[in-house]
Amino acid sequence: MRRGIAATALVASIALAATACGGDDSASDKADGPVTITWWDTSNATNEAPTYQALVKEFEAVNKDIKVKYVNVPFDQAQNKFDTAAGASGAPDVLRSEVGWTPAFAKKGFLLPLDGTEALTDEAKFQPSLIEQARYEGKTYGVPIVTDTLALVYNKELFAKAGLTEAPRTWADLKTAAATIKTRTGVDGYWGSTQAYYAQSFLYGEGTDTVDAAAKKITVNSAAAKKGYGTWLGLFDGKGLHKADTTADAYAHIQDAFVTGKVAAIVQGPWEITNFYKGAAFKDKANLGIATVPAGSSGKAGAPTGGHNLSVYAGSDAAHQKAALKFVNFMTSAKSQETVALKNSTLPTRDDAYTAEVKADPGLAGYQGVLAAAQPRPALPEYSSLWGPLDTELPQIAGGKESLDKGLANAETAIAKLVPDFSK
Repeated sequence: MRRGIAATALVASIALAATACGGDDSASDKADGPVTITWWDTSNATNEAPTYQALVKEFEAVNKDIKVKYVNVPFDQAQNKFDTAAGASGAPDVLRSEVGWTPAFAKKGFLLPLDGTEALTDEAKFQPSLIEQARYEGKTYGVPIVTDTLALVYNKELFAKAGLTEAPRTWADLKTAAATIKTRTGVDGYWGSTQAYYAQSFLYGEGTDTVDAAAKKITVNSAAAKKGYGTWLGLFDGKGLHKADTTADAYAHIQDAFVTGKVAAIVQGPWEITNFYKGAAFKDKANLGIATVPAGSSGKAGAPTGGHNLSVYAGSDAAHQKAALKFVNFMTSAKSQETVALKNSTLPTRDDAYTAEVKADPGLAGYQGVLAAAQPRPALPEYSSLWGPLDTELPQIAGGKESLDKGLANAETAIAKLVPDFSK
């Protein structure tokens, strides 16, 4: 929080720290009583949080000396709230941190390094790329609790009616498949998104990214990036390709069209698995096809890695940190992750959590199969914010309101302000 803000905002931040932080709990813990730690969970309050709350009770049942104060914080508010609370030396002992937040908070000194602690006892059992994504300047600041990536999801029945026996492997193949599906079924074959996160795969398909973190160079307007975004733009125009939706409700429109069988394929993440099955097209779960996002002209295919880590607040005292580390170990264990996967249809972060029962769900098994192509984000604190300028420009480009060159030039200028030490 910036200094010199209004007094009312300062009072509000102090109140937040006092009511939701481990520091406040430490003052009320009895010397011979249980330690109370606070956990800010950012999962969906309706569909996911009950599973985590049940696990908290399990943890407390076997750890009588620790109490967990569970607080569900809306995801879209949690980053700023934690930033404010930690800056005032009063944050929760444990945070469910989106992977993009972890290096940003670590850079500010808000998170405890977890290397060699109880929280990372099973480090070798986690997918290496997810551990790497939780690191900043050589230290690990989070334990992966749930992961995700994007995949090409498709309606097997519609593909079969069109005579297609497998998912397209390249964007060029997808374009051809969409036309075939339209001709033989009357249904659009593909509907793409204008959101920057979903367009990221087109950059990976050309072997590039928005920035080259190692070289400290902005690459969003490079020749390779233009080629990738050109492919993305070309999938909004053609037979069987749905035109770009630039409205505020675009996400819902695309999702609804897919689950009702009005479009044969979209790019989507595993957080929608439960909603897929609620749709008329996927009452039979086996009808849901899941494949790696198509490759670009470089032959490379990949999608951004998302998900969440559990991180421990560096400002808590030793007793609270010790309890927090034990809690993180429990919540990220194979057993806990299996429970979460079965209840919430989210992807575990360690291979031993993909039990036979978990893999019996075709959605979970399908997304596990595409994780190998997921590309971890660089340990750049500002990285997640780089999609902001693109979320402004890409809908304008897709909607025909500005050219690709103009839009990417605008994005490059905006990104340069976020990483001022990067060259163009």
